[in-house]
Amino acid sequence: MDEEAAEAPDTPALRAAAEAGVAHRVVRTAPPSSVEESAELQGIEVGRLLRTIVVRRGADDYVFVLVPGGRQMDWPRLRAHLGVSRLSLPDQEEARRATGYERGAITPFGSRAAWPVVADRSIGGMGRVAIGGGARGVNLHLEASDLLAALGAEAADVTRPAPDGA
Repeated sequence: MDEEAAEAPDTPALRAAAEAGVAHRVVRTAPPSSVEESAELQGIEVGRLLRTIVVRRGADDYVFVLVPGGRQMDWPRLRAHLGVSRLSLPDQEEARRATGYERGAITPFGSRAAWPVVADRSIGGMGRVAIGGGARGVNLHLEASDLLAALGAEAADVTRPAPDGA
């Protein structure tokens, strides 16, 4: 980590990443108003920004899905991958209860429960990526392969290009 880490608020995600021994850099920015602004503030390409989406499989049963910027979840592919016929998105309060994080700051690192992680297959070969650090404007930059290994993520083809590219 670098000197920027000292300025970042202490979050369960930062502690979990450190405890996992994964090499990372904490990047703190003002809360962005768009994906493009977030990428610019972090000095990284939009496609290397990873959103963590919480998906409900059933009562108190969730999965994290890592989606690169410029892509969106492909629900039929995700359902097929998970072997279920129905998935849904929890509302903001349910997501907070399940993860311990507010929407917009959700990350698998340091979540209240170690829910399974599905990462879009495209992430594996990306090199340096950014993922949320557990608070708005707090991000972890790390190698995609290290991220996937640390999270025990399962790679699968579960996204498609977003119509607007963001």
